[in-house]
Amino acid sequence: MLSTALRSFHAVARHGGFSAAARALNISQPTLSTQVKALESRYDVELFNRIGRQVRLTLAGAELYKATMRLHQSETEAEDLLNAFKGLHSGSLKIAAVGPFHATDMIVAFKSRHPKIDISVQFGNSQRSFERLLAYEADVGLIAEVNADPRVITEPYSTHDVVVFANARHPFFNRKSISITELQGQKVVQRESGSTTRTAMEQALARYDISIDVVLDIGSREGIWKAVEQGLGIGFVADFEFVPHPNLRAVPIRDATVSTQYYLAYLEERKHSRLVRAFCDVAHTPKNEFE
Repeated sequence: MLSTALRSFHAVARHGGFSAAARALNISQPTLSTQVKALESRYDVELFNRIGRQVRLTLAGAELYKATMRLHQSETEAEDLLNAFKGLHSGSLKIAAVGPFHATDMIVAFKSRHPKIDISVQFGNSQRSFERLLAYEADVGLIAEVNADPRVITEPYSTHDVVVFANARHPFFNRKSISITELQGQKVVQRESGSTTRTAMEQALARYDISIDVVLDIGSREGIWKAVEQGLGIGFVADFEFVPHPNLRAVPIRDATVSTQYYLAYLEERKHSRLVRAFCDVAHTPKNEFE
């Protein structure tokens, strides 16, 4: 059946190979390969470029993958609808989040209410998390500020100040606060383009006409922390994300407002999904109500 072949194609595209897709679908790899090959033969189209054991989507394959993503989403919505008649006793929810700090609290709270719902989470900067929503790779996103998109609904969640953090050998380490003008000429280790913390600081520095010396861009929080600890420069982080460390200290900026706004986000077409709504309701519930 066409639906079976499309499901097999979708699995290969999503998991990046036939072996991983076969494991995900719990079928043999020869069976999976036969189904995809039959789909290509039926429509006389090449969907994958096969390079050894690796596969890459062709142009036709990439377009078909967009369509099968929508089919997959429709199946998920149908499952949500059926689950609604018996309560939230089964189902799965995929989360895309900018970091583990808020996401972990939300997931723990949600699982305490709905223990039978399977949850998976992928971390990345706000732009990447937003892209996962649009690609149907995630049901709910925990993101910071991004450009408005009519396809996505955002609900304000929390606001946090951005602070400087420095290692024990830096002059800022023993300070209770600093002026933003003291950042002039400072060596800085910063997040990659797409990071909302980086964008917030760049905007603030531009307002005050302050130049910094960016010595390194790193695409992970862990990398930033390690680089700052080793003395490559100072870093910037949302205050709630700073984890106490004997060799690092967070220092507020006293005379400038630098903050990031965090949102829950989901596709407009999924606003009636019971699972999505249940997760957002739990996320907005004060934490002390779960204690």
